[in-house]
Amino acid sequence: MTQSDCDPTLSSVAFEGLRDMLYRESGIVISSSKSSLMVSRLNRRLRHLGLTDFDRYLLALEQDETGQERREFVAAMTTNVTSFFREGHHFKQLARDILPPLIARAKSQDARLRIWSAGCSTGEEAYSIAITLLDLLPDAARYDIKILATDIDTYAIDKARAGRYRAGLTKGLSADQISRYFQEEHHQGEPWLNIRAEPRHLIAFEPLNLHGPWPMRGPFDVIFCRNVVIYFDEATRTELWQRFAKIVAPGGWLFTGHSERLDTQALAHFNLNGTTSYRRSAEAQGDTTYSAPMALKMQQGA
Repeated sequence: MTQSDCDPTLSSVAFEGLRDMLYRESGIVISSSKSSLMVSRLNRRLRHLGLTDFDRYLLALEQDETGQERREFVAAMTTNVTSFFREGHHFKQLARDILPPLIARAKSQDARLRIWSAGCSTGEEAYSIAITLLDLLPDAARYDIKILATDIDTYAIDKARAGRYRAGLTKGLSADQISRYFQEEHHQGEPWLNIRAEPRHLIAFEPLNLHGPWPMRGPFDVIFCRNVVIYFDEATRTELWQRFAKIVAPGGWLFTGHSERLDTQALAHFNLNGTTSYRRSAEAQGDTTYSAPMALKMQQGA
């Protein structure tokens, strides 16, 4: 018997139901040509639940009163591809043009500085932001400077909080940065790097579905949302850009992925200022009113 003979079957009805649920839960769009991808990513969940076909799995999701299995479902279908200092031109612009005046303001006026890594995956982007900050301001912890890092995938958030990476996956970091910001250890003969306390203390990692409510405090001076909206449809992208426009500070910045572009409506609020780098119109007024639960939880982190 081949492996394919053992795989649960995915009917067209189950595929359409799972596709629609994925969209409702996360805003992620998956085409009909991706049925094999769905099978490969969800097989583990079916084995865990002892189910033999995807019709039963869809029924289990529909009857999931706690929402836990729907979270597992979305996590399994989420793509987590990232690296340290990915799309390095953004970090060069951050270090050269954006952070220096924000740091000067934080030091001289005791003003807050807030950065959001939206769709942070396993943490490399957020730690790259923290390292960029610390390279410019080694005593950043003395000031009101925080990085909020969020992702829909709770397993990715757990890995990000752990801050532990295989030594071979640190491309983008200089030898000096590895020495200053990581501690080396060996596990089963393999070298690993643990992020040190200084970058950790700047970051609050929290699960958040961009497709749902954003009950945290703003405004943010800089938002990274890169290689995330490519998985959304046009209507969801348009809504997301408008929501970012409301939560980024006047004069603040938004970085997108290399294949992502703001639409005409969003460009009414942002000006292109570099490669996939956008600046909020200085005269704009953001809407920073959010519901209490996460705002209180994130008060120190965001």
